[in-house]
Amino acid sequence: MPPTYVLARDHLQRAATILQGADQRSRQLRHIIERTIGLMDEVRAESREPVSNVVELNDYRHLQQ
Repeated sequence: MPPTYVLARDHLQRAATILQGADQRSRQLRHIIERTIGLMDEVRAESREPVSNVVELNDYRHLQQ
């Protein structure tokens, strides 16, 4: 993961922790932050797919018999 992604996610998690108030505004902000973190994780999972049709043979070498 790029360091900026990790840092951004860490900041959002800290912000969600700080917003533990019971008032409506705090709950809404916490929900927005938690949803943003979830979306970041979804985008991160999608980007794991290869971006080209090039296959690295070393990635599959352990499957040789």
